[in-house]
Amino acid sequence: MKDKDLQRFVMGKQRWIEEHLQIVKMRNEEKGSPFTPKELHDLANAAVRDIPQCVAKYATIVGVTVGRITIRNQRSRWGSCSAKGNLNFNCLLMLCPEEVRDYVVVHELCHRKELNHSPAFWAQVKRVLPGYKEQYHWLKENGSKIIRRLEP
Repeated sequence: MKDKDLQRFVMGKQRWIEEHLQIVKMRNEEKGSPFTPKELHDLANAAVRDIPQCVAKYATIVGVTVGRITIRNQRSRWGSCSAKGNLNFNCLLMLCPEEVRDYVVVHELCHRKELNHSPAFWAQVKRVLPGYKEQYHWLKENGSKIIRRLEP
């Protein structure tokens, strides 16, 4: 592309470029400082202490057993459940309200009965946590701000 064509293109897109630069700037300001290794270590230790107790409490209510419980710091998931019943949880859950942690634990435990997100699965979640949608929405609205701090 010739220099003058490139300049004309950029000038024609100047408003769009400025708007998107502002969005990126705002996201970076919201992001906060990245977690230090010590902060992640401390969060993981707290999660290792608290989350298995939460799992034990709710596993009885859901009516399921579990395999291994693993704590990680993940960029894309708050929790997961394998077909073998092993559960994984994000240590960043420790930065969420306790009710949100409970929701994620119940969500993964209900996957022990339904390995999908069918209406039957959501009925199980609602049976245990009738107000789960409030926690679900909190995580949708606020979770990405926490996870973004994992990025350098």
